[in-house]
Amino acid sequence: MKTILILGAGKSSTYLIDFLADSCESKGRTLILADLDQNLAESKLKGRVGTQAFALDSGDAEARKDLIKKADAVISMLPAFMHPKVAKDCLDLGKHFFSASYESAEMREWKGQIEEKNLFFLNECGLDPGIDHMSAMKIIHEAQKNGKEITSFKSFCGGLLAPESEDNPWKYKFTWNPRNVVLAGQGTSRYIEKGELKYVPYHRLFRQTQIVHFPGLGDFDGYPNRDSLSYRKVYGLENIPTMLRGTLRRAGYCKAWDIFVQLGMTDDSFQMELPEGSTFRQYLNAFLPWHETQTVEEKLAELIPDLDFASFEKLQWLGFFENRKLPKTKGSPAELLQAILENDWKLMPEDKDMIVMQHLFEIKTSTGIEKIISSLVSIGEDSTYTAMAKTVGLPLALAVDLFMDDKINLKGLHIPVLSEIYEPILEGLEKFGIRFSEKPA
Repeated sequence: MKTILILGAGKSSTYLIDFLADSCESKGRTLILADLDQNLAESKLKGRVGTQAFALDSGDAEARKDLIKKADAVISMLPAFMHPKVAKDCLDLGKHFFSASYESAEMREWKGQIEEKNLFFLNECGLDPGIDHMSAMKIIHEAQKNGKEITSFKSFCGGLLAPESEDNPWKYKFTWNPRNVVLAGQGTSRYIEKGELKYVPYHRLFRQTQIVHFPGLGDFDGYPNRDSLSYRKVYGLENIPTMLRGTLRRAGYCKAWDIFVQLGMTDDSFQMELPEGSTFRQYLNAFLPWHETQTVEEKLAELIPDLDFASFEKLQWLGFFENRKLPKTKGSPAELLQAILENDWKLMPEDKDMIVMQHLFEIKTSTGIEKIISSLVSIGEDSTYTAMAKTVGLPLALAVDLFMDDKINLKGLHIPVLSEIYEPILEGLEKFGIRFSEKPA
């Protein structure tokens, strides 16, 4: 009997757990779900045949290894910094490893050892990264097979709110890790356009956006991810003149978010110690110059010359001009901002989230340039069965299921850019309503 171990029973694990737990009895497998909160793990498993819940502090190396020893394949749904530790345990203990997160530099160093031990390590098999790779490679491989050349590839993805749940001016709530949202884009983003290398420092990132349109949904702001250049090699497009991977937010979000960036409120490099009882207004004022007579609103307008009503309204809705007490007064500016946003951007039980992804291709053919727009829209059921959990968890679940059924016969360190991996996964996703629509631009 084959045993699968899932480490982490958080929000993004819901569909992954259900898919693998539902098939334990019919496929003669055991599924172990380990989480710091054993009650949460038990509630996710729902007592299904062949499933077991364990309490685990993932930082306890010995306890973690004891559980990994029980498994044939291990899926890490832990925070990203834990993946290399879990992967190293799997390498040492001879277990296969799966994650939805980016392949780390440490894992690349073990590539030879993974192959020598005849193990299969698959990373980047979630949404972004994951579905983006697979759907793009399907189009790229098809074009190359027909003697065509990809000359431009832009890909954007965003985790947002379904239109019926957009009940605030930002049209946004947290559907993913709040800290990652607050710190998004820090560093310098890099991409290539028309053969020119482009570098976008953080202080310009949310100003240098592109409009991305989805029929029936409207316009979105697209801003570049940190590193688009390395994906030229990943996709086999080393000489492509244009390559850009980016993140989507509703139109107007980026202009308002840029105010936080310009003021320094997303800075995570130092600690603030505001007096107990400090207010939202005082927190905002801490980043504005002192003035004898000007109000907070006047100072903000002077410091941010392009402040418009729509952006002002977004800050006003969050309460920054009110004397509401801060939920937290000590921490980095980013931590204090996150604490504020976690109250007002919390997903309510009835809220539905939405995943949007779009690939824009320009393909050189014998008759000219062919333009293709490939789009995905997925809407969640509620705040538990979210589109984010569905599109992160199901690709991973399908990959593990296919591997355990010997339908993926690869070994070594991989991401899902080979047809043997992406074709059956994309086919499986379509059965769950996760499918792209393609049309000429």
